[in-house]
Amino acid sequence: MAQRALTRDSLESTLATEGIVVLDFGARWCRPCHLFSAVIDRAAERHRDVVFASVDTDAEQELAAAFGVTSLPTVVVFRDGVMVFSGAGSLTGRGLTELIASVRDLDMAAVRERMAAGGKIPTEEGITASDGT
Repeated sequence: MAQRALTRDSLESTLATEGIVVLDFGARWCRPCHLFSAVIDRAAERHRDVVFASVDTDAEQELAAAFGVTSLPTVVVFRDGVMVFSGAGSLTGRGLTELIASVRDLDMAAVRERMAAGGKIPTEEGITASDGT
């Protein structure tokens, strides 16, 4: 499955998807974004149950600002409508696969309970994305 383009208009329906949604924030002029886009495309072929969506930060500046994107590329991951990871920088294929595996392993009931109590998103509590090296 290829990446779908995400806009402000399609954000709500995309994030309402059950399961994992990976948002890739980038721009046409950003060389690392082009390289990372190829990693995302390969991951989309391997992880057909995951929704991969790209956000053109030049066209969707409000969306990028809403997610606090200050560096490109930036990856934001949701599971069952809950943001569970946000990080700037490119990942290798292995790093992205490890991130997806970590997100799959989350106990979402515990995540929701922790967040309802004012806790941090899982990224801030230990879900990390390695560069795959």
